[in-house]
Amino acid sequence: MLTEAENDTLTRVGPGTPCGELLRRYWHVAGAGSELTETAPVKAVRLLGEDLILYRMPPRPGEREPAYGLVEERCPHRSASFIHGLVDCEGIRCIYHGWKFAPDGTCLEQPAEGADSTFKDRIRQRAYPVQKLAGLLFAYLGPAPVPLLPRWDVLVREDGRRFGVIESVIDCNWLQAMENSVDPAHLYWLHGSIGSRHLPVGAERFAALGLQAQFEEQNEFIQTEYGIMKRRITPNPQPGEPPQVEQHPLVFPTYLRLVPSQASLRALEAAKTFTEEESKLRYVHDMDFRTPIDDTHTMEYRMCFVPSKNHMSAGDDPPFENSPFKDEKGDYRLDLIPAQDALAWESQGALTDRSREHLGAADRGVIMLRKLIREQIEVVQRGGDPLGVIRDPSKNVMIDLDVVHEPLGLYRT
Repeated sequence: MLTEAENDTLTRVGPGTPCGELLRRYWHVAGAGSELTETAPVKAVRLLGEDLILYRMPPRPGEREPAYGLVEERCPHRSASFIHGLVDCEGIRCIYHGWKFAPDGTCLEQPAEGADSTFKDRIRQRAYPVQKLAGLLFAYLGPAPVPLLPRWDVLVREDGRRFGVIESVIDCNWLQAMENSVDPAHLYWLHGSIGSRHLPVGAERFAALGLQAQFEEQNEFIQTEYGIMKRRITPNPQPGEPPQVEQHPLVFPTYLRLVPSQASLRALEAAKTFTEEESKLRYVHDMDFRTPIDDTHTMEYRMCFVPSKNHMSAGDDPPFENSPFKDEKGDYRLDLIPAQDALAWESQGALTDRSREHLGAADRGVIMLRKLIREQIEVVQRGGDPLGVIRDPSKNVMIDLDVVHEPLGLYRT
């Protein structure tokens, strides 16, 4: 168990907090490019406890692609919100008095001050860099120098197609979601008990192995260059055959790379369009991007990749669909695995009180993650780069995260 102070250190995300400063050393998903359009180019977002405005600028003359910006919500003049801002290819303008800002926060115009005024040169709006990759808009809220945006395999592979999923906001602290990523025991009980009633994967996975398999499996947690690799070794359902290996990483601090079965995605519209070629694979590559909104809310975007002849480059915008965790009655949609997870995380409370918990032997991964967060907070406090921050372009062509899922037919190549 943790003390209240220790729990705060690991969970609080606002500016100046120990964990908030750690999280600001990484890129976080602020939205999807498809959420901003030519006619609706502005969106209010809350990231790491900061109220911000994400906006889309039309292409400059001679260019083809839009650019993006992220600024503090309130104009520094009289605090009007940029949610009503006017956007052009240079930046965003406050609708109240016309003050205009570039994406780096430089004040470009103050119409009422007159052409000869230098007042604008002394005004700067808090602003953060935004980069688009595979249709996702990543923001960096930390200090300079800005690290490279990691080119994870799911985002940049070109031997197949991508589709994205925008999940509901999760009404709990980010760490509750990430601790789940190194908690293998929940697979059998949460997804096993619910999944067997509501989800095809329940029949596929648990009828073959049964709940008893959890007592026969081996789980390993290995620290890597980018986080924690979770490896599960389970009995083979075929008598006399060697055990089967699954491994996928928690990408520190807020991503999860995994390999779900196609059966588990059947509630998604995108999964209903699998071609005959794609359907021969029983799995999908997936990466979950969890962005702390504030101390008690988390948003999640998912990117899926299916190897196929329908090739897609990292510069192409994949289709996105919204997948709410609850129906119109407010009930969890238990045919969705992420909704099953959200049910458990939200039931722990908005920010769970870890002074009440009693961890056991099966919680080794959770303990390892908490230790890693503490260590990386200390690295940042000493002025260093924490785990997984990339600055060498030669290491960022495509980052293969070495996922394996032998039960679904994905073997190490």
